Amino acid sequence: MFMKRTALAVLLLISPLLVQTVQPSERAAERLEMVREQIAARGVNDPATLQALREVPRHLFVPPDQSYAAYADGPLPIGYGQTISQPYIVAAMTELVRPGPNRKFLEVGTGSGYQAAVLVATGAEVYSIELIPQLARYGQANLARAGYPQVRTRSGDGYYGWPEAAPFDGILVTAAAEAVPPPLLEQLADGGRMVIPVGSRFFTQTLLLVEKRGGKFVTTNLMPVRFVPFRRAE
Repeated sequence: MFMKRTALAVLLLISPLLVQTVQPSERAAERLEMVREQIAARGVNDPATLQALREVPRHLFVPPDQSYAAYADGPLPIGYGQTISQPYIVAAMTELVRPGPNRKFLEVGTGSGYQAAVLVATGAEVYSIELIPQLARYGQANLARAGYPQVRTRSGDGYYGWPEAAPFDGILVTAAAEAVPPPLLEQLADGGRMVIPVGSRFFTQTLLLVEKRGGKFVTTNLMPVRFVPFRRAE
């Protein structure tokens, strides 16, 4: 308890983005409505994904001044030019990587930690990397507070992935890259799936599904999207 409080105090000093502590059981009705009206109604039907979205308290992953809109149908700013994705996008990307127990995933772009929480709520093993140190700490604190401390997080350049933990059954990239990073392809297990938005911030971006089959990659264009740019370490 002392260590948790100490970490929380340090985070308050380095970032104004810390969310308020709220019991995860609160606002359950809003989560149920979000899943029913925004996610299932749009065609997401994977049981593990839907149940995770019903369980994970999204309001613990947004700044206090955005808490009122935590379950709204859209992205929200979390600081440092970054956002927490629209609930439907989180659900769609989760479903695409086929989440569940005994599966290992890499998330590139921890942000608030919400996507990682949804993945781990399906029973998966999750690694998450964030370029911005302040957001890496913010996401880690959110995950611990919401009851998902088992997510492995670190700060670094997501372009290079997490090679020592590879291969991954799935990789989710939460920022728009101009092209699929080759190191991430190398870290995808055979039969694995990567979901990544590709395109310039000034033009149309496309959500891609990249599947590795027998050492070859099959890419499918899924839908137009709008993500923040994929940033690299300077």
